[in-house]
Amino acid sequence: MGTSRLMQWCSEVRTLTGQLVTDESGMSTVEYAIGTVAAAAFGALLYTVVTGDNILSALTGIITRALSTAVS
Repeated sequence: MGTSRLMQWCSEVRTLTGQLVTDESGMSTVEYAIGTVAAAAFGALLYTVVTGDNILSALTGIITRALSTAVS
């Protein structure tokens, strides 16, 4: 490889590296993926908490009390 060709190759590598570092075209896909995983994890956690015996009996008590309240 001649010196001028090596210099041209180095210049092209620098240009492509700069483009790769500043290119953010895939960021929205990654952000959506992370958001989806976080939402699914939060949903699973919420489902686990709500279907637990303590929470279920508390919610049932609140709904029963609300439905049995006399309206004046």
